[in-house]
Amino acid sequence: MSKRHGSYGFDAPWALVGLLFGAIVLGGLAAVSFAFDILAAGIAFLAGGLYTLASAVSYVYTTRRGKFAVWHEELQRLRGDERLLDLGCGRGAVLLMAAARLDKGTATGIDLWRVKDQSGNEEPVTRANAEAEGVSERVELITGDMRDLPFGEGSFDVVVSSQAIHNIPGEEGRAQAVREAYRVVRPGGLMLIADFQHTPAYENTLREIGVTDVRRRDAGWRFWYGGPWFATGILEARKPAG
Repeated sequence: MSKRHGSYGFDAPWALVGLLFGAIVLGGLAAVSFAFDILAAGIAFLAGGLYTLASAVSYVYTTRRGKFAVWHEELQRLRGDERLLDLGCGRGAVLLMAAARLDKGTATGIDLWRVKDQSGNEEPVTRANAEAEGVSERVELITGDMRDLPFGEGSFDVVVSSQAIHNIPGEEGRAQAVREAYRVVRPGGLMLIADFQHTPAYENTLREIGVTDVRRRDAGWRFWYGGPWFATGILEARKPAG
């Protein structure tokens, strides 16, 4: 995986702040317990603090490196001439990695640019990242809602999304985003959705509309947001060619 030149921030930054704050608080309680010779409580607080700190380390690794490694492998299948859409592209972590492989194709990113979902999540930041990665000429950014995509049916060869659809409130809203993603994929095209929540529901939505070529798998430890209890699943589906 080549070195990244853009600035990609942290996913859901307040979750990371919460983990770090929790580790500090538990460490402080451990120190106080040991100071007052309350050994059992001190050991319990220390163990909890170390556990929370380890979760924070896992979170930082995933958001800064692990997710890039996973997506680098997933995007190896691109030929280079595809039209690709990234749903909830954020600062462009997946979008621009894909664009680097699309020497004869195009990469379109759509987002509502909410900073609570990713630190510094603003369209100018993503444009600056595209410039830094040397792919700006093949990247288009659009402000829009995943539940109502401003594209015609079959507009893209590949649709991807990474840790974005779960931010949509309500089960029906998320299902609508999945249906929209499938609508804009051309016959024979590919969908790849990575999310740490709701991937079984996404699969059910696709099967309910008649999709049979769909698989769901674990992305592995590199895509844990703090531990295996926040593991990322990958949903892969292909639209029938005819």
